[in-house]
Amino acid sequence: MTAPASPATPGHDPYAALRIPDFRRFIGARASFVMATRIQGLVVSWQLFKLTDDPWALGLIGLTEAIPSIAVSLYAGHVADSMKRKNIVVAAVTLLLLCAVVLSGLAWGVEKRLLNIGQMGTLPIYAVIFVSGIARGFLGPALFAYMPQLLPSRDKLANAITWNSTTWQGSSVIGPVIGGYLIAHLGVANAYTVATGLLIVSLGLFISLTSHPLPTREGAPAPNFVESLSSGLRFIFGNQLVLAALSLDLFAVLFGGAVALLPVFAEKILKVGASGLGHLEAAPAVGSVLMALLLTYFPLRRHAGRKLLWAVAGFGLATIGFALSRNFYLSLGLLFLTGVFDSVSVIVRATLLQTFTPDYMKGRVSAVNNIFIGSSNEIGAFESGAMAKWLGTTASVVFGGIMTIVVVGITALKADKLRQLDMTPEKKPA
Repeated sequence: MTAPASPATPGHDPYAALRIPDFRRFIGARASFVMATRIQGLVVSWQLFKLTDDPWALGLIGLTEAIPSIAVSLYAGHVADSMKRKNIVVAAVTLLLLCAVVLSGLAWGVEKRLLNIGQMGTLPIYAVIFVSGIARGFLGPALFAYMPQLLPSRDKLANAITWNSTTWQGSSVIGPVIGGYLIAHLGVANAYTVATGLLIVSLGLFISLTSHPLPTREGAPAPNFVESLSSGLRFIFGNQLVLAALSLDLFAVLFGGAVALLPVFAEKILKVGASGLGHLEAAPAVGSVLMALLLTYFPLRRHAGRKLLWAVAGFGLATIGFALSRNFYLSLGLLFLTGVFDSVSVIVRATLLQTFTPDYMKGRVSAVNNIFIGSSNEIGAFESGAMAKWLGTTASVVFGGIMTIVVVGITALKADKLRQLDMTPEKKPA
């Protein structure tokens, strides 16, 4: 991938957004939240794989979470544009905290021999995941729409997006490493308890944020659900730049993700156990956070569209290499590269959406984005589990990487506006 250009604007302040107290608390809350959910996700996947010894069970995790998230997303986007966004965030995180308490309680019950998971099967775990999918469906649009309200001016928005992504990726590095260590040395129940504690911290920080009034379109009444939904869809499908960026990420995540099968690679192929699984889970996030930090100092501006296409192609190639690797350290390096390439895509897409979406409809647009991207992580996990059962683990990941490269080629041919995208200030598209 071509190195990002040096910043074109004199006096660029890489810490502009961090100087805002509310924004600092916001990313602190997100850091605690992401670490908690990454730990919890790792523990759930490890627990289910050990219970079933079947990669299909890992794919079902994604499907169980994606179905409710997709089902509520469009309505959740309407809600995020109809009521105070902080209230939605606090309610959703509270529900996720309750889910974590239930998972922790189940694990402690099994450990203390008060419950027999063999008799209950895996159904209670999947039931909790289903409920958490509902909460995530409401949380995504509300968080996306709420973050810009914490900024006093839009000139800090691009910097805030990059720091927001960096915080997410950095927490994604720490979470799996902690989770792998906890599973290996302290057990599943303790790992769930730590995740629950981090969610309590996150909820407290979200509650401490300033509540802002809902942005409205000047002179227009609040839309009903049907009008709200149709306007959000028209915005997405009427903007080639946004639609192409979303589609590119959708298919890259859908086909190219090997993360759902990492417990299989750790246990069966690389033979590194739970602690090795934590490092494998963290490797993509290490690459992402380092690239995000680099883009904080050197914003991605010149030839952004071309760099995005090369980055997603690189993601596909690194995924294929990981599938074929049988060396733990080489596998770590290739997963690291998938994170580097993915970070470019995440930041370009988030910048396009936040920059070109009016404040009063950010919830609706984010809901469509959530269906495209957020839920594609879970559906991609299901696809990976199903393909692994059909083709085998290695072949399924190789197939996904190849399909990612094919999608990049089609997008490059069809989406000329994305291919020509230049994000320098004087060339920013209308």
